[in-house]
Amino acid sequence: MTLIELLGLLRKHLLLVIALPLGVGAIVALGSIFLPDEYTATTTMYVLSQRADEAQTVITQSDLSAGQMLTSDVATILNSDRVKNDVAEQLGFENLRGFDLSVTSSTTTRVITLAVTGTNPADAANVANALVDTTSRIASEVMQIESVNVIDAATAPTVPSGPRRMLYVAVGIMAGLFLAVAIVVIDDMLDTRLHSGQDVEEMLGIPVVGHFPALERS
Repeated sequence: MTLIELLGLLRKHLLLVIALPLGVGAIVALGSIFLPDEYTATTTMYVLSQRADEAQTVITQSDLSAGQMLTSDVATILNSDRVKNDVAEQLGFENLRGFDLSVTSSTTTRVITLAVTGTNPADAANVANALVDTTSRIASEVMQIESVNVIDAATAPTVPSGPRRMLYVAVGIMAGLFLAVAIVVIDDMLDTRLHSGQDVEEMLGIPVVGHFPALERS
């Protein structure tokens, strides 16, 4: 099937091609209304490692590499089950499954960013700050870490960060359009009737020499 033939089919079934995407988009929009708002609380921290020689003032390349490796390890601890379980116990939660945690660390600095997303803005901020405090304590116990200092403490967000309802609607419309095109193409492939002289020529391999006009009844 050529592109021209496909466009012709879509034009022939224009009502379906328009109605189905709009219908799917409307259903998705209606469903997204009932999704709870999500709030993201963000905090940043700096990993301060212990120095073997406190009098040393020159920072070497090996010091920077070791510090970045420690930062990566702290980011891993931040997302560990031990830290999550301790924080859940501190805040009176059964677990932190209702919160989405995102931990990012730069490859060139010792700064770690933690984002906690939940349906309650105050709980999201409390979880973020508790995670930093617990991580600092555990990292000091098991690693050569002096402390994990908070740069910006998490505060309760006032504006929802999600869900991205407009994106869901756009995806729904695109899915509806794809479904409409698929229906039109499959319907055409399953239609074995002869609709024109060209269809007869393609099927029988002989030319059509004449046509009978359709006569209207009086």
